[in-house]
Amino acid sequence: MAGYPDISEHGLIGDLQTAALVCTDGTVDWFCCPRFDSPSVFASLLDTGRGGFFRVAPDRDDYVSRQLYLPESAILITRFMTPDGVGEVLDFMPVIEGAATDRHRLVRNIRVVRGVMKFAIEIQPRFDYGRKRHEPTAWS
Repeated sequence: MAGYPDISEHGLIGDLQTAALVCTDGTVDWFCCPRFDSPSVFASLLDTGRGGFFRVAPDRDDYVSRQLYLPESAILITRFMTPDGVGEVLDFMPVIEGAATDRHRLVRNIRVVRGVMKFAIEIQPRFDYGRKRHEPTAWS
């Protein structure tokens, strides 16, 4: 199906209470919060038009990407290679000790490993599988 990446094109990150799928193009296209069985925040894996996503990727189309996990960790590295440089997005969710909580963090760290690379960031949350209306708020 056009517009829908294969499940094999995804890495998994999580904090033992919930999880997210990260595509090799740098898109978090599946994330339910605060638990695995909660309504979605990002669900473009199911509906590219209305599901929502969080994308961090090079601002160009001529890249090759690969995913791997940092050895002996649950930190996912999505590596982007272009003629001008190599960049990475490190994704993880810190595990919170103790009782279950409604507060979770999705951490996305961007770095350029070699050469020059510009990244584009786009975030389009769509709560409850795109069924709930929401208004963006300014952060201070």
